[in-house]
Amino acid sequence: MSMSIGDIMITRTDLPEGGIGTFSPSYLNIGISYSQAFSSSIYGGILIRIINESISDASAGGVAIDAGIQYITGEQENIKFGIALRNVGPTISFSGDGFATRVSIPGEETLFTLTQRQNKFELPTTMSIGAAYDFLFSGSRFTLAGNFQSNAFSNDLFMLGGEFSFKDYVMLRAGYAYEDGIFEDIESSNKITVSKGFSGGMTVQIPFNKEKGSNFSVDYSYRSTEHFDGTHTIGVRIAL
Repeated sequence: MSMSIGDIMITRTDLPEGGIGTFSPSYLNIGISYSQAFSSSIYGGILIRIINESISDASAGGVAIDAGIQYITGEQENIKFGIALRNVGPTISFSGDGFATRVSIPGEETLFTLTQRQNKFELPTTMSIGAAYDFLFSGSRFTLAGNFQSNAFSNDLFMLGGEFSFKDYVMLRAGYAYEDGIFEDIESSNKITVSKGFSGGMTVQIPFNKEKGSNFSVDYSYRSTEHFDGTHTIGVRIAL
């Protein structure tokens, strides 16, 4: 994945209005993954990513690892447990000419280059532990799922959600995510998120070939937020 933020005006303390050019931040994320079915009920996977963030004269890069394992049990394989770790890796730091400054000693004509040292910082590691149970009916299914997510630099999340599926043609979903301070006023120092916690969505899936499992589907999801109009996401998938 590669993402560019676009051009941003360069400003300085002596030129707060800019007029000396622009710079463009960029983000690069390249990964390679491997998954393995250890048995009919235990599955695992790992993703190794090379990450890089940069502007015109400073950049930071490193390696991050995502890994997870899932256990499926029950007479109808309708009970699932899982655990996943994301962004596990060594500390990284920014470097580049952007941290260098030309200075002079009073009374001397010689200019010196002064480079500021940068502290290393940790990646925003998360750990998720979840479980799900499928209630199976004739031609339909209801899945109840719960998840706990521990975040290194933000509040921990407690999530509960459900999905109703009618013959795998139409799926309806709803969920709620709780964190400390979510009910506080938006101006409170205890509230660090604009999310209200509620989310919902649906999928309409049209099969092409049931034997091969190919299908076409349209996904829609909504996440409620405070002081904003909410987040709407629409996606289209084709499985061959």
